[in-house]
Amino acid sequence: MANNVLELKGKRFVQASRIGGGGGASMNGHKIVTSEHLLRLQKKIEQIKNFWINETRPFDGILISVLYNKIAAKSNRISGLFKEDNPNYAIVGAKFNSDRTKHIITYFLNIDDLEESITLLNKVNIILNEVFEGKIDKAIFENRKRIDSIPFSKFSISKSKFKQVIADISYIDNFEIEKPEEQTAQSIITLYDTKTDTKELLKKLGIEVLSSRILDNQTVFLDRNQTELLFEKAPYLISMATTDLSQLSPEEFIKEYKENSFSIPNPTIEPTIGVIDTLFDNRVYFNNWVEYYDMVDDSIPRNLNDYKHGTAVSSIIVDGPRLNPWLDDGCGRFKVRHFGVSTGSQFSSFTIIKQIKEIIAKNKDIKVWNISLGSNQEINDNFISAEAAILDQIQYENDVIFVVAGTNKSNEDVNKIGSPADSINSIVVNAVTKDGLSTKYTRKGIVLSFFAKPDVSYYGGSREKYIRAYEPLGETKVSGTSFAAPWIARKLSYLIDILNINRELAKAIIIDSARSWDDEPTFDEIALYGHGIVPIRIEDIIKTKNDEIKFLVSDVSEKWNTYNYNFPVPIKDDKYPYIAKATMCYFPKCNRTQGVDYTNTELNLHFGRINDKGKIQDIKGDKQNQDAEESSEKCYLLESDARSNFRKWDNVKYVAEKKKKGTQARKSYENKNWGMEIKTNNRLNPKDGEGVRFGVVVTLKEINGINRIDEFIKNCNLNGWIVNELDVNVKVDIHQTMNQDIEFE
Repeated sequence: MANNVLELKGKRFVQASRIGGGGGASMNGHKIVTSEHLLRLQKKIEQIKNFWINETRPFDGILISVLYNKIAAKSNRISGLFKEDNPNYAIVGAKFNSDRTKHIITYFLNIDDLEESITLLNKVNIILNEVFEGKIDKAIFENRKRIDSIPFSKFSISKSKFKQVIADISYIDNFEIEKPEEQTAQSIITLYDTKTDTKELLKKLGIEVLSSRILDNQTVFLDRNQTELLFEKAPYLISMATTDLSQLSPEEFIKEYKENSFSIPNPTIEPTIGVIDTLFDNRVYFNNWVEYYDMVDDSIPRNLNDYKHGTAVSSIIVDGPRLNPWLDDGCGRFKVRHFGVSTGSQFSSFTIIKQIKEIIAKNKDIKVWNISLGSNQEINDNFISAEAAILDQIQYENDVIFVVAGTNKSNEDVNKIGSPADSINSIVVNAVTKDGLSTKYTRKGIVLSFFAKPDVSYYGGSREKYIRAYEPLGETKVSGTSFAAPWIARKLSYLIDILNINRELAKAIIIDSARSWDDEPTFDEIALYGHGIVPIRIEDIIKTKNDEIKFLVSDVSEKWNTYNYNFPVPIKDDKYPYIAKATMCYFPKCNRTQGVDYTNTELNLHFGRINDKGKIQDIKGDKQNQDAEESSEKCYLLESDARSNFRKWDNVKYVAEKKKKGTQARKSYENKNWGMEIKTNNRLNPKDGEGVRFGVVVTLKEINGINRIDEFIKNCNLNGWIVNELDVNVKVDIHQTMNQDIEFE
């Protein structure tokens, strides 16, 4: 017999600010700073300064790109060489080099800052030659006695500034002025933020644009001639450029139609899922379940093909299990509010972006949205698509979640997923065959060389067994990621609208259900399957094996450490006979202009026993984000390792212990509870992480196969938790009762 998943409420997480932290300048231990390297950098800054002096530019200030010698953590980036009080605030773009091993970060500064940098480098170089014989390494840098003996006042520089400039240089390869690859078609252009109104900026370059063509103050839609003129006059202004007219990612439709005289009851209290797709044909048998809005310009001609895709997608959401009994998920039927934003061949990204913002703003009652439209073109390695960025912004600002199809191959030369499947906050779905293998049409993530996209996989139809859907001419066979995504939208809507679970937990539950204890997917497997294949039946998602305890917790991060030390895990013989795993999801603020450094906020999950020092014994051994007083051992972790091993900056965290042969019960400490800490860091504005809600799914597996859930529930109640069991029958009854119309006499 399976155990119900438990939702724990009633004991809020505690918020705590960071103690200490920071520290002085830290030099790159793998580099020796030499006078030759310093002079080369000084000369390059002088060249860049002269370029800007001689350039007629339509803005005040200058742009300079720093080529770092590694993937640079926030603490390793320039903090002394540029005059800015906080140079991180001057960052206007970030990307990786071609090998994806180093950061290239663009700053917007005053030209006086470059003059100051040249002067600083000159002073530091004199000290380097007079005191250190032209070179310095980390050992000398950290030799306090040696550094303190230098008469810094003689060189007109402070000790802290000298150390900070040396530290900065140890992480820098070079300086450049970045220029993009040229575009020759109508494009969506994102400009670097030069603190100048975009319309005025372009006007000074002889480019007149309507306000309706500006998406935000950085992103603008230009026709072919305008694009060419911008590339000719001021290419250094262009942060990102993407072609606007996109061919739709192809799906396979088998042209065999079966006319069915299906009958379907009228909808009542079923939840509504939003669909943004091609057009919908109102003549189909389930038309009473679909509220349809045609958003395509009346002047654009329509034909039968324009209605196929959208109608098929909505048929799966409304009545998928009847059309595909082998995929009966137990979720019932759903109503659809369908917005036709495209015909069946191509679409304007810019137009759809503006429409999506308008649609969501006017339909706040819908929590789950399905987007099975996707571009034929591959995503860029260095920036998120404009379409995906809008989805991410909408999800940060609103309590909604998008389910996005992973897009399909148009030919063998296309491998990477297309927009908007690079949306970080959305759930992106790839397709598998009935046997659980990747399909021939499936495209690959990863996004920005790092983010795990797709999130999950589901059955999308293949020659082994197609998906059956309903089109204007009747029932037909289809295949594509477009027909995998709606099944996940159904499950999400069931969790959110019927079981009343918040979207953070709902997303975490879906992802957690796709990962088994033994899974350790490779980079290539994640690129194809995401975290894995989601189970078909909803019961298999909200129930767990009888030797497992699965519980959900959710709260809001307000300060650096959001913690709860009140998880009363059952003990046997003063030990814990479990292995544990946890999945966390959150919806951070994102910034497309920051390039590869796209997510503004990092939430880091720590979970485990509480030792006798009152600290968490993390199940993954993650020692990031310790208080300054927390450990006598310094924890040194490369930024690249933090990203690969602990998914730093990813908004989905999955940590798990593995059951190995001879796994033993773990000892307990004086404090018999387990604890959870959510550590918050921000790239730019410290307030970006305030008010970010997170949802965590925790699973404890009893290594001896014993069911200890009743004891856990009892312990939780004694500790002040309110325990809600996700019992499907009870929750459905509550949903029906809450949605009944009451007639007053």
